[in-house]
Amino acid sequence: MRIDILTLFPEMCEAVLSESIVGRARREGLVDIRTRQIRDYTDDKHGRVDDAPYGGGMGMIMQPQPIYDCFQSLCDELGTRPKLIYLSPQGQVLTQEKVKQLAQEPNLALLCGHYEGVDERLLEEIVDEEVSIGDYVLTGGELPALVLADALARMQPGVLSDDVCFTEESHFSGLLEYPQYTRPPEWRGRAVPDVLLSGHHANIDAWRAAQSLQRTAERRPDLFAAYEKKEKQ
Repeated sequence: MRIDILTLFPEMCEAVLSESIVGRARREGLVDIRTRQIRDYTDDKHGRVDDAPYGGGMGMIMQPQPIYDCFQSLCDELGTRPKLIYLSPQGQVLTQEKVKQLAQEPNLALLCGHYEGVDERLLEEIVDEEVSIGDYVLTGGELPALVLADALARMQPGVLSDDVCFTEESHFSGLLEYPQYTRPPEWRGRAVPDVLLSGHHANIDAWRAAQSLQRTAERRPDLFAAYEKKEKQ
């Protein structure tokens, strides 16, 4: 899978993408994540990519021309048109189901807005979908793009040691994950549940399944209701 992040702050993105599991996956060629500087494509001799909004108002708006040319350059390089996602608080809220869907795409481009947003005409012209990571507003689209890129990268073959590393996690099946423990067996008077020390894998699986259901019902009744509805179908 190849992911291209269209941004005004590629160094910010590279600092995160070069570390930990995603950084190792990039170095090993398991996932191809690149950044593209939008400012490199502006026609303005001073390197400007924004201007004041028509109709008045606070802040500046990213102009369509630099973004459009940046995206077209990417299409020319790939020899195909990648699906373009604009990270926006007005988009569909990101879920694990959405991540699983997008993980099937061979090429994705992630557009990071900044300032007060992007000229609407550009969105209408080339953006395929808008995605939000939550109902709040950030200073730019870089952090949401990094969140999405990370979520997608870890689902690619070989990035994690085994598929079970993500298939048993919170949200993958529609439920929250069961509690996890490690050594020591007792810490500050709190003991690891006996079943996890028993070596009886069937009992451990049953305990984890029950804990997952209980935790989801208590902490995310909305997810639990959706899970029950799906199970009844």
